[in-house]
Amino acid sequence: MSHETCPYSGMPDQAYWKRVVAGVDPGVVDPVGTPPFGLSKSDRVATAGSCFAQHIARYLGNAGLAPYITEPAPVMADAATAQEFQYGTYSARYGNLYTARQLLQLFKRAFDGAEPVDEAWERDGRYFDPYRPSVQPDGFRSLAELRADRRQHLAAVRRMFTGLDVFVFTLGLTESWFNRTDGAVYPVCPGCGWGTFDPVRHGFINFGVNDIVADLGEFLARLRAVNPASRVILTVSPVPLVATAEKRHVLQSTTLSKSVLRVAADMIASTHERVAYFPSYEIITGAFSRGRYFAEDLRSVLPTGVDHVMRTFFNAFLPGVEMRRESAEVPAASPRQERGTVAVSSQDQAFTRVADLICEEEQLDGRTDD
Repeated sequence: MSHETCPYSGMPDQAYWKRVVAGVDPGVVDPVGTPPFGLSKSDRVATAGSCFAQHIARYLGNAGLAPYITEPAPVMADAATAQEFQYGTYSARYGNLYTARQLLQLFKRAFDGAEPVDEAWERDGRYFDPYRPSVQPDGFRSLAELRADRRQHLAAVRRMFTGLDVFVFTLGLTESWFNRTDGAVYPVCPGCGWGTFDPVRHGFINFGVNDIVADLGEFLARLRAVNPASRVILTVSPVPLVATAEKRHVLQSTTLSKSVLRVAADMIASTHERVAYFPSYEIITGAFSRGRYFAEDLRSVLPTGVDHVMRTFFNAFLPGVEMRRESAEVPAASPRQERGTVAVSSQDQAFTRVADLICEEEQLDGRTDD
């Protein structure tokens, strides 16, 4: 009687959990594999996405690779002012793009010229852009000033998409709020920090896999039409939802949202050329980390976790380029466990405040204060 060899016996080490996850130091777990392309120091790398995406541009800059910025701060602005007004946070001053629909909407506005019906939110005589409300902390002095800034901004977006070599987009959420008249989506629910909520005009949507795949597919087709050689890296934010508009526990909504985003990213990366998936979500939330990468709020990612993500990113896409950490060196040894929880090192405790991230979603945490 013949016995066939187990087909797994010839698999490379990456196929075995114990060898590459449970049996190695947490700090060296590298789930990337071989990406379909690499980056060079001369590449113009543009970034966009949810709050977590803000780390990428900073780390590229720290390593001496100038992030691709098409909407720089005015020459008279100091560094603190530039940061407050979100110059350099991303390649252009569009703020956080939490959903694929936001990304596609931005591209259409920049290249098609169509404007949503909801043009401005007014508060105390100041005007805020509904689609990037946090970029002007105190609002614009007039509607004319807002319109002028928007024209300049969308021109910068056009320059970004036509001039970039690589676009890194971090998918953050599936839940979104939209205008019922034209379907335009917002980065935050109206009434939560900016604007006024109106159930007649505003609606809630939770995008599914098919919605996201369709939006990303259309975005890629449009991007390649204006920039045929562009490459795209997709990643999923590991940051849990701060709140959910669904009638269920926020843990359920977080699991569903991240699962949907992960599946959609995989479907796009596996069916489109020059599109890579980078597993930042897996690095931060994987069982091997034993929760050591989250701060006490169980949402904020500690600098040690960001370092792990970006070290792996550099190893995969920029081998030979030294990554400079934003935090102090923290040993990668496995954390000890106490009564089922992970003990956080004193060094980690010293760096529990993550580098300042601008995140409109945090407004939902205080939504009852208004």
